Amino acid sequence: QVQLVESGGGLVQAGGSLRLSCAASGRTLSTNAMGWFRQAPGKEREFVAAIRRSGLTTKYADSVNGRFAISTDSAKNTVYLQMNSLKPEDTAVYHCAAGSVIRLSDQGGYNYWGQGTQVTVSS
Repeated sequence: QVQLVESGGGLVQAGGSLRLSCAASGRTLSTNAMGWFRQAPGKEREFVAAIRRSGLTTKYADSVNGRFAISTDSAKNTVYLQMNSLKPEDTAVYHCAAGSVIRLSDQGGYNYWGQGTQVTVSS
């Protein structure tokens, strides 16, 4: 089992920045990637960004590419999501996920999920 704990969400004005963290513990070596997904009220959960354990490969949703950056500190088993130039449409609950995945953007490949952290962007 892998446990994931997110932190760093909050309320920010449009144009501002936030950094989310996801600390993993347990059998982390059974996974090859970690990712961030988000779910806004009334919408389905969607892919945001993901990174391989090596840190060498990343993938972003088109809607956040150029504004968000995902990184990993393997020594701490922690993944970060730096979110810049935030927009009201970025408002959602952000979930961290880990798994042994083929495609980084494929939700179904992630076995482990965190509880989520709320991000609210005011206009």
